[in-house]
Amino acid sequence: MAPKPDAEEVKIVYVRQYGGEVAAGAVLAPKVGPLGMSPKKIGEDIQKMSAEWKGIRVTAKLTVKNRVATVEIINTATSLLVKELKEPLRDRKKVKNIKHSGNLTKEQVLKVAKAMRPRSIAKYFPGTVKEILGTCVGIGCTVDGRNPRELQTDIDTGAWAPQE
Repeated sequence: MAPKPDAEEVKIVYVRQYGGEVAAGAVLAPKVGPLGMSPKKIGEDIQKMSAEWKGIRVTAKLTVKNRVATVEIINTATSLLVKELKEPLRDRKKVKNIKHSGNLTKEQVLKVAKAMRPRSIAKYFPGTVKEILGTCVGIGCTVDGRNPRELQTDIDTGAWAPQE
């Protein structure tokens, strides 16, 4: 039998799931079971914390100490952009591999870039904006009716200089 985990030690577990929904016990059990926690209770806690992100895939950070878990929702560029698109909920069982064909404004992209700035690996703010535009390419949306790659080229040439 495995040794019992140290009660005072802080363990951090990351879980990706859809907001506002209880994660399957089969997903949570291998991650929180060895820490002596109930996957069902953790799933309900994550559901409560991610209610405002309903239908959007989010990352939850579980900080476990003394067999008590605190849940924190980690914002990712993709989840922030999908939330900005304000698309209606879709049935994931019927619609697979969703392309988000919506349109964002430059202001919305800058808002997401400011939120993601502390986690960005770019040295300067225009680099962070280019990271967010790359995510826009990945999810399939446009920015002000243009392909996000065109805006990345505008930043490179100096035609658009985003300011923090």
